[in-house]
Amino acid sequence: MSDKEAEAAEGAVPPRDYDGLRALLIEKKPAMPKRLAQVAAFAVDRPDDVTFGTVAVIAEQAGVQPSTLVRFAQSLGYQGFSELQDVFRARLRERWPDYDERLEVLRRRSGDSHGAHALFGDFVDTAVASLLRMRNSLAPDVMEEAARAMARARVIYLVAQRRAFPVSAYMAYALSKLGMAAVLVDNLASLGPEQASAAGPQDLMVAVSFTPYASLTVDVANAAAARGVPVLALTDSPFSPLIQSAKVVVEVAEADLGAFRSLSGTLCLAMALCVAAAEMRRDGVS
Repeated sequence: MSDKEAEAAEGAVPPRDYDGLRALLIEKKPAMPKRLAQVAAFAVDRPDDVTFGTVAVIAEQAGVQPSTLVRFAQSLGYQGFSELQDVFRARLRERWPDYDERLEVLRRRSGDSHGAHALFGDFVDTAVASLLRMRNSLAPDVMEEAARAMARARVIYLVAQRRAFPVSAYMAYALSKLGMAAVLVDNLASLGPEQASAAGPQDLMVAVSFTPYASLTVDVANAAAARGVPVLALTDSPFSPLIQSAKVVVEVAEADLGAFRSLSGTLCLAMALCVAAAEMRRDGVS
């Protein structure tokens, strides 16, 4: 740890709960050196990996040296990385004590060989973990604000690419069935920007993107915001590039199984927002 970092950490009382640590990381990341900021982003985006991983594995996943993890923890006031990791483990015990631990056991047990039925069970457990996590973490006032923004919109433009595309496609289907005007920006023939260009201040852009963020989604959302279109972002991190253009942000924390991340919680969220917005519209919220 450098002299400057040591001075910054001296006398600091590091957070002992995950919410406090997460808020501290979000606050400090802009001023952190590049590698430490890289670890901060990884820790906020993938807390489960920090919870279960060894120093060597976490360093490899975060793209830094193991010594950087120690320096990162000490810069926040912890004695070492294991002390910081205890905060992540406490979060798991307090909020989701069963499903994440079960997933980790399944990963270790399965090794490289995994039958279809066993994999199905693992994915079911991952989906349940996502649903329970989101139910416990999503703030009711944020959900209400998001649904109200949808209810007030003249037309809802929906943009997402790659893994997130099924979410926007489902919302376009559901909103149409509920009698609400919606445009799916599917980028067919690379016409995404043109498809979204008609959106105005009376409309709403719903942008959905997760790590690694789709550049088209970010560009379309930024362009819409520059024209005065309110943007509702469904994304997975306070460091998401969608944050800068969004008027309302709903942060989605999905569980993952290996390299495969569930969409179960996000699709359930999308369904709830569409139905809630339609009910608000019916009750006169416009």
